[in-house]
Amino acid sequence: MGYEHLETEVIDHVGWLWLNRPEKRNALSEDMWADIPRAVDQLGSDPEVRVVVVAGRGPAFTVGIDLGMLMSVNRASGSSEAANKMAMFHKIRELQATMTSFERCPKPVIAAIHGWCLGAGVDLITACDIRLASSDAVFGVRETRLALVADVGTLQRLPKILSPGHVAELAFTGRDIDAGEAERIGLVNRLVDSPAALQGAAANLAAEIAANSPLVVQGVKAVLQAEEGMSTSAALDHVALWNTSFLMSNDLGEAMSAHLEKRPPTYDGT
Repeated sequence: MGYEHLETEVIDHVGWLWLNRPEKRNALSEDMWADIPRAVDQLGSDPEVRVVVVAGRGPAFTVGIDLGMLMSVNRASGSSEAANKMAMFHKIRELQATMTSFERCPKPVIAAIHGWCLGAGVDLITACDIRLASSDAVFGVRETRLALVADVGTLQRLPKILSPGHVAELAFTGRDIDAGEAERIGLVNRLVDSPAALQGAAANLAAEIAANSPLVVQGVKAVLQAEEGMSTSAALDHVALWNTSFLMSNDLGEAMSAHLEKRPPTYDGT
């Protein structure tokens, strides 16, 4: 499947999704908003893929929504004020679905961030499971500085990652923070020294995840998502039912055999 400003590849059970509009610092154009869910679904449904990594070509991860697209979204063209507002509502929901596609991907998603990660870039990475960054990365909830309330996921997901005070500071000011501060407050899992080292670090982490049973890793993601907001008691009931359904797998037998035979296991996800 071809995309104008995205690139996908599968290497050793890792699906790479590249934002590929480097001349515009990967500003998210209308085609990218439409194609990202398709690309995520393509990788998420590929049985060869066990982990997805999203990264950016060129000097930046992404500077956020393309400003030309933003202006076009804001133009009224309906037959009434109500029609214009309904069209705007549906457009925002459509853009939200683009970012939610990373959250809904059944495979773990790693964001590998270098350079600018602004506005919609923060929406994107907060929908991923794990965030790695190079030391040159810069993050910002830029919507605030553009007189906008961030509306495609940052304000909903950032509070699940950061403390309330850090969320409020970033969202109220719209100021940029460097990679060191992002690591200190917990926005990224860890830093690597340079953009050149970032791809290798993401590949190594993805390989470590992919070496586990894909059935189990996907189960862990599904359980974590399903139990969000549950009481401990309800969550324990839920995971008991999950393992009642999926515990007795071929991968479990392979894990036991490999342990007894003192060899690395080879999982097939069944």
